[in-house]
Amino acid sequence: MLLTIDAGNTHTVLGLFDGEEIVEHWRVSTDPRRTADELAVLFQGLMGMHPLLGDELGDGIEGIAICSTVPSVRHELREVTRRYYGDVPAILVEPGVKTGVPILTDNPKEVGADRIVNSVAAVELYGGPAIVVDFGTATTFDTVSTRGEYVGGVIAPGIEISVEALGARSAQLGKIELVRPRSVIGKSTVHAMQSGIVFGFAGQVDGIVRRMKRELAGAHGDPDDITVIATGGLAPMVLGDAEEIDEHEPWLTLIGLRLVYERNISRM
Repeated sequence: MLLTIDAGNTHTVLGLFDGEEIVEHWRVSTDPRRTADELAVLFQGLMGMHPLLGDELGDGIEGIAICSTVPSVRHELREVTRRYYGDVPAILVEPGVKTGVPILTDNPKEVGADRIVNSVAAVELYGGPAIVVDFGTATTFDTVSTRGEYVGGVIAPGIEISVEALGARSAQLGKIELVRPRSVIGKSTVHAMQSGIVFGFAGQVDGIVRRMKRELAGAHGDPDDITVIATGGLAPMVLGDAEEIDEHEPWLTLIGLRLVYERNISRM
C-alpha cells in the first residue's frame, strides 16, 4: 500500500491507498519541533493497529509520497523515510520532481508543493480549466488552464487565523466554536462572530472565484466551463453558502500525491 503524507502549517494529514482507493486516513497537529524519531513513533502508533498492515514499522507499506510547506518538517520527514523506511521507495515533492503540470509563474520554485499537487489531482479528476480552493491555515485559490498548466493563484488569510486574530485584537471578543449560525443577523456576540466568519468567507470565496473566472476565461473560454473544487479541513464550513463551488474533494492533496508517486516511481 502507498502511504501519503501532507504536512501543512497547522495539520499533517496521512492517507493510506490500496491501489486508487484511500482506505484509511489520519489528521494530527503539525509540530515543527518533532524529530524524525518522534514522527516515526507517531506514525507507528497510528498505523500499528490497522488490519491491512503488519505489526512492525513499515510492514505493508510499499511506497511513500510526501509534500510539506514547512521546511523543518520536510527535513525530518526525509530523515524518517531514510532511517525507518529505507527499503521503501519514497517521493518527496520538491523542485525537480515530475508532476506533469507545467508551472507558469514568475518563480516556479516558490509555489507550495501542496498547491501543485492539488493541481495535479484537479486535472486528473476534473480536467481543465479549473480553480482549486484549499481551506487550510491560509485559504489558497489556484488556477489550472485548459492544457493542464498551473497558471497562478491567490493567497488569503485562513478561517482559523482570522478567528484567532479577531479574538486576540479585540478586548471583548474571545474564541468561538466554528459552526454555521442559524441566521446572518446575530442575536449575540458569538452568533455575530460566527456569522461574520462563515458568511464572510463564503462571500470572499465567491467574489475571488468570479474575478478569477473572468481572467481565466479570457484565455481559456467560457467561465461556466471552469470547474471549482473545494478541499482542505475547513471546506465544509462554507460549502453550503459559497455558490461558486462545484465539487468537494476532501482528499484532493492525497490523491495528487498518489498520482505524483505513480509518475515518478518508474524513474527510481
